[in-house]
Amino acid sequence: MDSSILAMVPLFSELDEDALNKVSDLMQKRTYPKNKMILMEEDEGDTLFVIDTGSVKITRISEDGREVILSMLGEGDFFGEMSVLDGEVRSANVVTLEESEVYLLKRSDLMRLLEKHPQISICLMEELARRIRQSDQLIESLSLGDAEGRIALTLLRLAEDLGIYKSGRVVMDNLPYQQDIANMAGTSRETVSRTLKLLEDKNFITKEGHKLTILDYEKFKKAFS
Repeated sequence: MDSSILAMVPLFSELDEDALNKVSDLMQKRTYPKNKMILMEEDEGDTLFVIDTGSVKITRISEDGREVILSMLGEGDFFGEMSVLDGEVRSANVVTLEESEVYLLKRSDLMRLLEKHPQISICLMEELARRIRQSDQLIESLSLGDAEGRIALTLLRLAEDLGIYKSGRVVMDNLPYQQDIANMAGTSRETVSRTLKLLEDKNFITKEGHKLTILDYEKFKKAFS
């Protein structure tokens, strides 16, 4: 992995050029097609994955066989860290949303890096804390009886993961399919379609194809979070 690209990955952004080059030498590149399962829940694993291009969804299967989407990750994000840190089996499935290039880092190499560069540990803890907060928000949103509220909170999560913030707006150029949003919000695709139209009518969002814009992010967040 090019060290200049690696420097833009939050997990490694505090490293100097020499350290970045050493990390880069340890990583292996792999390309996955769209809809490819990279990791499977309950599998053993000792590898951390860093997304260079593309995006993935983190999922679990409910007791009744439904897919539940926990989060979506894009360029610069990482996954697979839990098994790497605790040595246990994978806790979720990871599936590509589009063709994606990822870089792999073995557990033994990561552990040596954590010892030599404690700033990586700090960045890792910060990201894990953010994901725990996001999981708490997911649990809270799924407890809501109002479908509009659950879908709005899902859009806020997607805005954090995939959106670009500028001048008070958040733009998502590659909004997930409505079925994926439904799987995140614990509702149906038809309900998502109706709710997105309702949010447009209320001037909270605009939508053109897979591009969705939250017109006033702070107002939207205040209304639904």
